[in-house]
Amino acid sequence: MANSKRDLFLKRRMRVRSKLKKVNAGRPRLSVHRSNKNISVQLIDDANGVTLAAASSMEKDLGVVGKNNVEAAAKVGAAIAERAQKAGITEAFFDRGGFLFHGKVKALADAAREGGLKI
Repeated sequence: MANSKRDLFLKRRMRVRSKLKKVNAGRPRLSVHRSNKNISVQLIDDANGVTLAAASSMEKDLGVVGKNNVEAAAKVGAAIAERAQKAGITEAFFDRGGFLFHGKVKALADAAREGGLKI
């Protein structure tokens, strides 16, 4: 019996999240969400349940409002790295959710790494 795309996505997300919980070592989680029109990312402290920093392609100062392409993802990745540095965060673990590590998600991660964030 074939699974729907949504079922496969949820299964992949739970698999990724459960593996990350085992190896997180108290670091914040860099969580990515990608929609059809935008891409956003948050640095989350799971122990306290708070968001430490966030960036999104919906922010006007990034200049990529309403775009969801590789260039927009790279700008969002650079922005989260900069905001993490301001918050005093140097390393986090990358939670891609159920999204494949390819294209926009990979561009975001690479830009965050280039910005000085260890993921």
